[in-house]
Amino acid sequence: MDSVFRSKIDIWLVIVLVGLPVVMLEFFLDGFELSDPAVNVLALLIVVFVLGVVLWLFLTTRYTLTDEFLLIHCGPFSWAIAFDEITHIEPTRNPYSSPALSLDRLAIRYGGGELLISPADKDRFMLDLKKRLKARSAGMES
Repeated sequence: MDSVFRSKIDIWLVIVLVGLPVVMLEFFLDGFELSDPAVNVLALLIVVFVLGVVLWLFLTTRYTLTDEFLLIHCGPFSWAIAFDEITHIEPTRNPYSSPALSLDRLAIRYGGGELLISPADKDRFMLDLKKRLKARSAGMES
């Protein structure tokens, strides 16, 4: 049976990703005092689009453990990492862009490189992953 883990979310990230477009819109509309309604509507549409993408990321970032894969979904992006390819997992606070909504992360090293994730329940995620890796290796031995 698959296990699904949501991403941990840092409140400061919510404030930045939601607040920045709103502040930029306010600055754009009031700072330039543009009288052209078309420009104002365009600026509003851009901010609504950016906020929509941010909402999409927040609602869809999750990590699924299947019998063979770690599946990672984040908005329009997805990865499938075979358990056989995973070489190392370690905690990190690396701020690089990744499918993680918190800096409380796990670095997953695998054949294709490294990916940073931030499951809300890291302990349960690691226990479940270790159990699946152990079951997989036991199944390969028989």
